[in-house]
Amino acid sequence: MVKRGRSGAIEPPKPKSSEENRAPISSSELSKAPAELAEDSGPRVRWRVFIISAAIVLAFSIWAMLAPTQAENTMHSVVTWIAINLGWYYVLTITVVILFVLWVAFSKEGGVRLGPDHSRPQYNLFTWVAMLFAAGVGIDMLFYSVTGPITQYITPPSATPESAAAAQDAVVWTMFHYGIAGWSLYALLGMAMGYFAYRWGMPLSIRAVLYPLLGKRVRGATGDVIDIFALVGTVFGVATSMGIGVVLLNVGFAWLFGFEEGLALQIALVLVAVIMTVAACVSGIDKGIRLISELNLWCAGAMMVYILFAGDTAFLLNAMIENIGRFIFTLPERTLATFAYEADGAAWMGSWTLFFWAFWMAWGPFVGLFLARISRGRTLREFVIAAITAPVLCDFFIVSIFGNSAMREVLDGNSGFAQQAIDSPEHGWYALLEMFPGAPFLIGLATLSGLLFYLTSANSGAMVMSNFSSSIPDPSVDGAKWLRIFWALVTAVVTVAMLVAGGVTTMEYATLIFALPVTVIAYLVMASFAKVLRMERAEREGQVLRRRSVAAHGGSAPEKTWRQRLAHLRAYPSNKSVAQFVDKVVHPALAEVTQEFTTLGYDSMLTSAPNAETGIDEHTLVVTMEGQRNFHYQVAAVEAPVPMFGARSMSREIDVYFRLEVFTLTGTEGYDLMGLSQQQVINDVLDRFEAHLSFLQYSSEHDLASTITPPAPATGTLPLVPENSDAQDSKGTI
Repeated sequence: MVKRGRSGAIEPPKPKSSEENRAPISSSELSKAPAELAEDSGPRVRWRVFIISAAIVLAFSIWAMLAPTQAENTMHSVVTWIAINLGWYYVLTITVVILFVLWVAFSKEGGVRLGPDHSRPQYNLFTWVAMLFAAGVGIDMLFYSVTGPITQYITPPSATPESAAAAQDAVVWTMFHYGIAGWSLYALLGMAMGYFAYRWGMPLSIRAVLYPLLGKRVRGATGDVIDIFALVGTVFGVATSMGIGVVLLNVGFAWLFGFEEGLALQIALVLVAVIMTVAACVSGIDKGIRLISELNLWCAGAMMVYILFAGDTAFLLNAMIENIGRFIFTLPERTLATFAYEADGAAWMGSWTLFFWAFWMAWGPFVGLFLARISRGRTLREFVIAAITAPVLCDFFIVSIFGNSAMREVLDGNSGFAQQAIDSPEHGWYALLEMFPGAPFLIGLATLSGLLFYLTSANSGAMVMSNFSSSIPDPSVDGAKWLRIFWALVTAVVTVAMLVAGGVTTMEYATLIFALPVTVIAYLVMASFAKVLRMERAEREGQVLRRRSVAAHGGSAPEKTWRQRLAHLRAYPSNKSVAQFVDKVVHPALAEVTQEFTTLGYDSMLTSAPNAETGIDEHTLVVTMEGQRNFHYQVAAVEAPVPMFGARSMSREIDVYFRLEVFTLTGTEGYDLMGLSQQQVINDVLDRFEAHLSFLQYSSEHDLASTITPPAPATGTLPLVPENSDAQDSKGTI
């Protein structure tokens, strides 16, 4: 393609260099990411990521099954080294993540949506929270809800064993491990992937999130390495949860149906679960995960209510309130605790806090992608606050009910039960259920709830793994069904391998090791996301600057006459009326102003395309700003409900009408062009163009060149008019 300079001379093609692979330094370059990252018109397998990840996972599984003792001993040595030398790193990483997501939620950028400004959530609040909870919490929480508190009471990290201080902290430690830390990591990766996918049109993947830092490199080997780390960590995280799940369900099925406990039953449960997962994953997100998630929440709720009222209700409620209060007021201290002054501090950290932090790291890409998948239209603030409150409160309720019920038994002198819960957590959990009246019903309900936890994690895990090993331009599309089935089978193989190699302990070791690379990804994601949020802030401040200095009427909508304003209050135009107005007024106005832009030397283009839902043509004017973010002015029809008030509310004949709204790159500007004259539409385009120039000017003046714009010209100001144009005419200067 021949390129001409502003003087009209043909420019020679520039040689390719490493400059092409640099990270974007302007929002205009960032807006090119969908085209840069798009490699195909539809989903396709990333074979390098797929083959290498599968090879790593399967090689580990074969090693663990052929040499289980060697595998367990080797991993134990690695975990011991990590706990002694890198415990501080895990603790610091989780702390930084928590602070970062809170900063995003409570900053001015918290109102930014995961999608255009006009987008709204797909799922209602209950369904969304149910899917958050079920996807982010596995059956492992039931497993540790009994053994965790009892272990921290009998062998606490710093208090005197079996003392009052140890009892006060016993349940709180488990609440801490299932609290804000893990959900903050989920929120970080989920909001970052959702933001770039739905607001910027990039693929729903980790590598797309890092585009602002790495540029086109994310398409090559660098991006593949990132996806491999995320995928392998996800496989081991899900496999660990599945392994813990079959160990627990093994006891439940043996109790209910008289089966013999052991490895054979556990493997059989894995195979049955894979079959059910395959059947569920091919049915899609709405039919599969959504229904299971809601049923899971109801079953877990029913189980908790039953235990609450069948047990020592007063003690459980008193203990829950005290646990939550102690959790809140000791959270900073626990978050930064490394037990450097305790003799066995590293061993305790490796078995508990570091394991859980690694567990959440391994699950982070998996749950984050799934949360992003179901959260289009939510604001960043809503997403973060919901993620670190609603599911966390559900976690607290479950842990407190189970943990304090178990503690009540231990405090009453049942030492045999305490030892059983420590030595065999799965038997301890069911032993607690046997103590309640109507034990067969409760155990059946608990086993069903555990099975639903298990199926939800396995189902959503298979979907996310297929996405990580694919290139999918459309965020609403998932990986191929055969790929999802493959990863469900691979995860089952890993689960069986770790059961053979030593059970739950080996799973903990593998999780702690394979989650280490994910910590690096977390830091890269925070840096990339912070960089783009600065762009959002600069654009908003630029718009405010423009409105204060230019638009006396607020700058939010074109000036109308009083008759136009009054007529608009009674107008609820139909699809046909809007289409006619677009053809007669909007399109001619945009065509005229586009022509004038071109005459003045701007690189401008007007495109038109019918909207598939409304059938009304959408018109988009783009003025290319070399080295800057392009000016984008789009007019599109939006369906809206007719209000139940006003002059026509008593005798209306229609339920919906159509608004003709203006859209920029980040969504709707929120006003309606219907009823304006051609000249008023042109004036609105120029108002928006001047506001865009003000944004670029603001970015330059506030030294944001390193993050959103290239360095300003030597004069310190941005040229508002192309150099080769005669900007003056009878109407003045644009």
